[in-house]
Amino acid sequence: MELRHLRYFVTVAETCHFARAAEQLHVAQPALSHAVRQLEKELDVTLLARTTRQVRLTPAGEFFLTEARRVLATLQDGVRGVQRIGEGKLGLLRVGFTGTAAFSHLPRLARALSQRVPHVELEVRADLLTADQCEHLRTGTLGLGVLRPPVTGDDIDFRVIEVEPLILAAPADHRLAVEPVVSMADLRAEPLVTYHARGSVVHEAVARSCREAGFTPQQQHEAPGTAALLALVAGGLGVGVVPASARSLPLDGVVFRDLSGAATVELALAWHRETRSPLVASALAALDDVFPSPGSTSEVNR
Repeated sequence: MELRHLRYFVTVAETCHFARAAEQLHVAQPALSHAVRQLEKELDVTLLARTTRQVRLTPAGEFFLTEARRVLATLQDGVRGVQRIGEGKLGLLRVGFTGTAAFSHLPRLARALSQRVPHVELEVRADLLTADQCEHLRTGTLGLGVLRPPVTGDDIDFRVIEVEPLILAAPADHRLAVEPVVSMADLRAEPLVTYHARGSVVHEAVARSCREAGFTPQQQHEAPGTAALLALVAGGLGVGVVPASARSLPLDGVVFRDLSGAATVELALAWHRETRSPLVASALAALDDVFPSPGSTSEVNR
């Protein structure tokens, strides 16, 4: 049994006329009749009752018509699916996010992908440090990463999508909370809630800002991430220096203030240089307008 047998049978069954079916299929009528007889021989059943006046389906033929249509439709769906995957329009895209980027940038990313490549399924992994994301990009367990440069290794390409200033997070009743802008030097005597992860780009930027302001921070409490850090600040255990995107995490008891003399941190869209994934290429193209780059852009190898 071949697929052409199914297509031939369905066309004859729908037209109830061998001549018209042969014309639609662009085959000779004798060849069409022979193919249908081959199918009936294979199934050992009569599918079409033929007379000199008409062709009609037998009960077995009516049943087989339904099944043949289902098989052909499933095949066509499979063909369309394969083509969409090859075009980067269908599949599962795993994206990693660092820190507050999941709150500040995930909504825009998800909306852009749903509008421009609507059949792409998104799987999100949050709170991943840059080094971890780079390793996942290498192994293929992530397709894209939203991380903070510098990246580890020269096989990770990235496009900077935002340069964020560091800002102050302080308890609402803190003396600095009334100031519209605070200087890094004003934090000299303040207990500082810091990030626990020493591989954190933000942690290093905060430490560098303190050094450049001429002091070593009084690190009394540490937090594994921005959400926990802000909770400790709300509890009055100190002040924190966080990326500006932390404003997307409003918390009762915490106020944010601009911070002069502080470093900036970059946020970038990253991928593995050797990727041949049409899905990654389509996602990057869909995100070009959503996340315009203030820096240079590396191209995905096609």
